Amino acid sequence: MDARFRDLLAAEWLKLWSLRSTPWAFVVGAVAALGVNLNATLADHRNYPRYSDGIKELFVPIWAMRDAFTLGGAMVFTLATASIGALMIVGEYGTGQIRTTFAAVPARRAVVAAKTLVLAAVMTAYGTLVAGVSFAATQAVLDDRGVGMAIGDEGVLPAVAASALLAPVCALAGFGLGALLRHTATTIVTLTGVLLLLPALMDDRNRWGATFLHALPQGAWKRLTEVGESPVPVDFPWTAGGAWTVYAVWALGAAAVAFVAVGRRDV
Repeated sequence: MDARFRDLLAAEWLKLWSLRSTPWAFVVGAVAALGVNLNATLADHRNYPRYSDGIKELFVPIWAMRDAFTLGGAMVFTLATASIGALMIVGEYGTGQIRTTFAAVPARRAVVAAKTLVLAAVMTAYGTLVAGVSFAATQAVLDDRGVGMAIGDEGVLPAVAASALLAPVCALAGFGLGALLRHTATTIVTLTGVLLLLPALMDDRNRWGATFLHALPQGAWKRLTEVGESPVPVDFPWTAGGAWTVYAVWALGAAAVAFVAVGRRDV
C-alpha cells in the first residue's frame, strides 16, 4: 500500500467521525438492537416456568438463540448500519465537500476504495461488538434458568458471526445506494423498502417468495442464525453456503455500484 492511499484511508476515517450524526447512529443502533433482544430474553426468563414441556425441550438451542438475535433487533440494526453507510457518501454530496475531495484526489475510484475499506472495517468491528455483547448478555440472563448457551456450543459461533457481518453487508448496501441516488431522504426510504419492507411482504410458503427472500440480507441472516432443527417443516429450505454467498454478493455488488456511480457521473 503506497503512502498516498494510506493518507486517503486516514482522511476517510476522519471524515466518517466528523459527521455529527455518526456517533449518535452507532450508539442508537447498538442500544436499540440490544434493548429489543434483552426485552425478549427477559420475557422468556420471566415466563419460562409456565412454558409447556414441549417448549422447554426446544428452548435450547432454538429459542435461546432467537433471544440472542431477534428479528426485531436485526431490523433495527439493519436500518442503523445501512443509514451509516449511506451517510458516508451522501453527506459529502449534500454539503458539496465531494467537489473538494475530487479536486484534491482526481482518482475517484481510489477515493471510493478508501471509503469502502474504512466503512467495511469499522462496521465489521461494530457488528462484532454488538453481536458479542448481545449474545453474552442474553445468555447470562437465560443461565439463571439453566438454559443459556456458550459460544462453543454447536452452531453458535457461525450464528454470532452472521449477526456481526450483517453490519458491514447492510452498511455497504447503503453506501452503494447512496452513491447512486445522492440524496439522503430518498436513499434512506429506498433502503427501508428494500431491506425491511420487501422481506415482510415475501411469502416463504411459495417458491418465488422463498427464493426472493433468500436473496435478501435479512433472509440470509435468518438462515445463518438458525441453530437446531426447527419444529415447523420448511417448504423451501436454504443452505448455509447459499446464505453466505448472498452476504458476499450484496457486499461486493454494492461496492461495485459505488465504483461505477462515482466514476462515471458528474458531481
